[in-house]
Amino acid sequence: MVSINPESKSRAVNREVLSELIKLHGKTSLGGKLPAYDGRKSLYTAGSLPFESEEFSVTLVDPEKKDKEKAEREYKITIRIAGRTDLYHLQQFLKGRQRDMPQETIQVLDVVLRESPSWNYVTVSRSFFSTTFGHRGDIGEGLECWRGYYQSLRPTQMGLSLNIDISATSFFKPVTVVQFVLEFLNLRDTSRPLTDRDRVKIKKALRGVRVETNHQEDQIRRYKITGITPVPMSQLIFPVDERGTRMSVVHYFMQRYNYNLQYTSWPCLQSGSDARPVYLPMEVCKIVEGQRYSKKLNDKQVTNILRATCQRPQQREQSIREYAEDKFAQEFGINVCSDLVSVPARVLPPPMLRYHDSGKEKTCAPSVGQWNMINKKMINGGIIDNWACVSFSRMRPEEVHRFCCDLIQMCNMTGMSVNPRPLVDNRSASPNHIENALRDVYRRTTEMLSKQGHEKQLQLLIVILPEVSGSYGKIKKVCETDLGIVSQCCLPRHAARPNKQYMENVALKINVKVGGRNTVLERAFVRNGIPFVSEVPTIIFGADVTHPPPGEDSASSIAAVVASMDWPEITKYRGLVSAQPHRQEIIEDLFSVSKDPQRGNVNGGMIRELLIAFRRKTGRRPERILFYRDGVSEGQFSHVLLHEMDAIRKACASLEEGYMPPVTFVVVQKRHHTRLFPEVHGRRDMTDKSGNILPGTVVDLMICHPTEFDFYLCSHAGIQGTSRPTHYHVLYDENHFTADALQSLTNNLCYTYARCTRAVSVVPPAYYAHLAAFRARYYVEGDSSDGGSTPGSSGQAAIAREGPVEVRQLPKIKDNVKDVMFYC
Repeated sequence: MVSINPESKSRAVNREVLSELIKLHGKTSLGGKLPAYDGRKSLYTAGSLPFESEEFSVTLVDPEKKDKEKAEREYKITIRIAGRTDLYHLQQFLKGRQRDMPQETIQVLDVVLRESPSWNYVTVSRSFFSTTFGHRGDIGEGLECWRGYYQSLRPTQMGLSLNIDISATSFFKPVTVVQFVLEFLNLRDTSRPLTDRDRVKIKKALRGVRVETNHQEDQIRRYKITGITPVPMSQLIFPVDERGTRMSVVHYFMQRYNYNLQYTSWPCLQSGSDARPVYLPMEVCKIVEGQRYSKKLNDKQVTNILRATCQRPQQREQSIREYAEDKFAQEFGINVCSDLVSVPARVLPPPMLRYHDSGKEKTCAPSVGQWNMINKKMINGGIIDNWACVSFSRMRPEEVHRFCCDLIQMCNMTGMSVNPRPLVDNRSASPNHIENALRDVYRRTTEMLSKQGHEKQLQLLIVILPEVSGSYGKIKKVCETDLGIVSQCCLPRHAARPNKQYMENVALKINVKVGGRNTVLERAFVRNGIPFVSEVPTIIFGADVTHPPPGEDSASSIAAVVASMDWPEITKYRGLVSAQPHRQEIIEDLFSVSKDPQRGNVNGGMIRELLIAFRRKTGRRPERILFYRDGVSEGQFSHVLLHEMDAIRKACASLEEGYMPPVTFVVVQKRHHTRLFPEVHGRRDMTDKSGNILPGTVVDLMICHPTEFDFYLCSHAGIQGTSRPTHYHVLYDENHFTADALQSLTNNLCYTYARCTRAVSVVPPAYYAHLAAFRARYYVEGDSSDGGSTPGSSGQAAIAREGPVEVRQLPKIKDNVKDVMFYC
């Protein structure tokens, strides 16, 4: 156990203190041991130290302090023995003789293997980054992409395995603050004052960033930015001495440093506290290299970072850093094999899919994870008697009319029955009056239907988005929570020049949004003793929680649960959403009990509502439950399982006394660093066109958990880069699935995703829950992205504060919208 006084929250400072201790005293102070340090409280050595507790003293010089006396800071380091780690329990766990994973022992070994890179590279969570790993990629708005590698020690069936993968993240470019501001705000005219909105954006982006000044020839000083001044530099006056003499920043720099400031219409950076601020003109400051940008990236930056890091499997395998034996691993007697491990795998066959052809049912055999709809029609085409279109783009009316005609024609060609004429004429409106335009279309169509003697409302609204992003969320919120309209948004650049593939993808989305089904599995029956879902009424749930981006400490997290509604075929899913406390992973509203003055205790919650809907749709109560839960980390497995299984049980019992259908609870993990490469690159029987492993490849040996039921499934074909298999971890299984049965069922479901004619990488119920949760975030946050359908959509997935913060409840989704797959 290490304690440093005065205490620092910075791992870098703590490491510097310990480094100085080893420099001063050498290894003799620690009994000749080379320590591994986690940068916080824990320090490990191979063998015992020659003392129970010892105090050391070191002095560090802070280069940011001008005064030499203030620059020197003394630190007291106390090292005391807190315990000894025993490897016996780890050995027993790896052999399957012990259930509980000795997390502390694994953590010790992980710290040892991370010690050497922690000194040499920039550490971000479990990854290490450096400019020495490859070319820096400019990703826009003052940021760049650094390459690095991820490293983690994992217990597997082989024993302890070192998981290494290449990674990349965003850093501030080491440029002058003026250059950063120009790029970040996309400005050209530096003489123009910054608007209040620009100033707030810069303040958010640069708060906490370290800069170095260059206006003093004899020294470079460093500061941490705490804010931005509310007034331009030309108006900024501050006291320069104890007598209260005041001077402008511009005058001060000319008199003190003979420096003529240029950007006087811009505000100053502020360092220090509000009580004792230090004002720094932007033009004399440069951003210190190696600072990660931790806030949310925009769509363009995400695209750029993916483009910069996208590698084919063979290239990625070569790029993965070969682990070099270092002095710390040797000190602890750890040997790491530098070769990648070879694991056995199986390729599951794709399911047969059912479509219609000229009124007759027709089967379709996918090839390498994909198929097409040539000469095929949807298994259940939706019927649309009335629809309308509103355009917020600069497209000409005749272009909008042509696009609508082509889209409706494609819908009818693929099996839907859509009235070729809109209910009201296509409307063009300004992007500044979106809500008024939507309400006007709703009013006009409702009046028209009323005149025709129909009680129905508008079934579909086609929306062509503005050229400038930022309106998608507002449109969805108004349509789905205020008006009760199902909408299909399209980007103007696609609507102006649509191709057949784009039209087909939009038609697929429209069909499920109006209650249709695109395709179903052909083999939904008991085969070779494998318990498929059609054996007994089965409901399949998908659940996910989306959290707000970093920096939004008051925003709620949003949970979404979807459930299948069309047993014995599993294609159509009903979705529900709910807000819950910030960053809470356990889904709070799976089951709830509220008090009503007249009725007493009233049962509710998303599971109960979906079970009731399943019975209403199928006429049967579910006799088996399969629950795919997305977004849970390994450290939360037991916590989430305990609470959410209890909620499922209570929801079932609230419907009928003694009702306890068996449950299989599966965690779906996409955010991991396990990559599977073909043993021989380029072999036709091992790879698809992209060089990735074949869709349907499943691995459940060697690299999986020593004792538990988990597997890696690569259900999709590669498009670009290296495919990431999805990790499925079965936490609870009362249905007694065999490994092959659950793997086959999961793989087959991946061919039923409604938005494309490809097998997707994540089982659809989990995917739909993810989409529904993100849709609900628009209801409370507005929008910052384009949204809309994109051509050739592949279906690939692009998931401690003081005091309680009140959860802001979501607006209710209208019942007619909730009845269909509105989130697609």
